[in-house]
Amino acid sequence: MLGHIGINVPDLAAAKDYYGVLMPLVGFEPYLSTDDQFAYRPAGAKPGTYIFFYPAADTGAPYSRHRVGLQHLAFMVSSRRTVRDVNELVGNLGGEVLYAPQFFPQYPPPYFATFWLDPFGVMLEAVCHHDRD
Repeated sequence: MLGHIGINVPDLAAAKDYYGVLMPLVGFEPYLSTDDQFAYRPAGAKPGTYIFFYPAADTGAPYSRHRVGLQHLAFMVSSRRTVRDVNELVGNLGGEVLYAPQFFPQYPPPYFATFWLDPFGVMLEAVCHHDRD
């Protein structure tokens, strides 16, 4: 199991605002918050990967999922309704949706997901691997 992942962001305060709204919907709760980092853990202290956010030391080149490094993060959610709720939240936050909620037949079924970009260009996904709304 992956213990944690760290993500550098160009604006820590903006990231904290954005992820503070998003993370509870995708099953995470606050874990740590200091002046130079913040983190989330799976809600209810369930086993899973913690996600840490740090200020980027070098903000000269913008993030790109097309370069070497992180391609995207996928959040597993328990229902297709939650996938749709995440998509609605992203729209309300002014996010760029890449793929609206839909089935992706190229992946093992049932694979129902939405993909979008966070404010810094990091591609995120909410996916449900269950046959339930």
